[in-house]
Amino acid sequence: MRTGTVLPVDAARWAMWSFVVVNVVIVETLFVSAGSGKNEVLTVAKFFGLHAALLMLLQLLLVARLPWLDRRLGMDRLTVWHRWVGFTLLWTVLTHATLVILGYATLDDTSMVKTFVALSGVPASLLGMWAAAVIVVIGAVSTRFVRRRLRYEVWHGLHVLLYVALGLAFVHQLQETTTFRSSAFATAYWWILWLFAFGALLTGRLVMPLWRNAYHRFSVTAVVPESHDVVSVYVTGRHLDKLPARAGQFCIWRFPGHNHWWHANPFSLSAAPDGRGLRLTAKAVGSASAGLRDLPVGSRAFVEGPYGAFTSLHRTRPGALLIAGGVGITPVRAMLEEQASGDVVVLYRVRSEADAVLLHEVRRLLALRGGRLHLLTGRTSEGGVPPFGPSNLHQLVPDITTRDVYVCGPPAMTTAVLAGLRELRVPARQVHAERFGLA
Repeated sequence: MRTGTVLPVDAARWAMWSFVVVNVVIVETLFVSAGSGKNEVLTVAKFFGLHAALLMLLQLLLVARLPWLDRRLGMDRLTVWHRWVGFTLLWTVLTHATLVILGYATLDDTSMVKTFVALSGVPASLLGMWAAAVIVVIGAVSTRFVRRRLRYEVWHGLHVLLYVALGLAFVHQLQETTTFRSSAFATAYWWILWLFAFGALLTGRLVMPLWRNAYHRFSVTAVVPESHDVVSVYVTGRHLDKLPARAGQFCIWRFPGHNHWWHANPFSLSAAPDGRGLRLTAKAVGSASAGLRDLPVGSRAFVEGPYGAFTSLHRTRPGALLIAGGVGITPVRAMLEEQASGDVVVLYRVRSEADAVLLHEVRRLLALRGGRLHLLTGRTSEGGVPPFGPSNLHQLVPDITTRDVYVCGPPAMTTAVLAGLRELRVPARQVHAERFGLA
């Protein structure tokens, strides 16, 4: 239990905001010290261009999966920030490009169309146009209307083009002497910032996963059906005691030779890491997860992670309430195993007891630790009382406001639980929820 006044999530937020504020101040100082452009419009265009570069660098850091940030903020929160920064970047880039064309059109007293054609013949400007075009495409496929109609693999493949756009934007900025080489400090600043961002991305998304898998050599040791549509996969490897995994976290799993390389799924650890093996428990909701039942023993596993902030790192109170829905019980079950003792209550929401995955393990662990289980069955529409309404939550757990509350389940259930907790005025610092996904 954490007794300090600064929570890990608050420390991470302060670190992120401090990074943003410090760099915004530096960029605007560089903008002012570099002087004005050839006219007022081009001066404003340069202002937006500098801030677009800073937004690009922030995007790289948000998707780099830096362990210190991920374990304190969670991939879901970082993904939301990535999305909003992405759309801000889109409009900033479009504004910059439009103002550049307008500025030169005004300077040369010609049309914007002719200016656009003329600028496309300049290598530095052409690179910027290509970068802007890629960002526009990514922004279009990231809108909810389009995103929901694309398979994840297609959307992700198009999203990877963002790295191409960033590379083009870097070269574009490198060739713009007024922004990159206005002073020795400016040149050093931009080089350090770009190298840091690209270095963080390559380390977090490529170097670290490849090194860990070469070092640990993960492989499947057992495949155990838990029900007609749920299966547990046991994975072992070398030196797993050195893998920095905690109960409640998840990994991104690939099984080369069994599925295509681009088929990756985020599955929680359904047992607390013990230094000897890992276990995932998955429900068949797609082709990749459904095929786990036929996974051959001895198959290689490629594991990215562990990721996630759904851990005891954020505990602030002696008592805990763990709320799970369906297969969302997996990280909760792992956290129960990590819990040595203490006052813990579990609310497990399923349609029927037959659908309660790992129920026998949850009951056994709670019996060992003196905890309580409330199995909430039936359809939400039955009985007239919402299972996670404020009145029902308070009836089941009268001292709910004095506990840390962990929530893991389907999006609709998680939303309902969080709404109930707000009405009960459970302090926000005691509420921990994470929506697992890929970014």
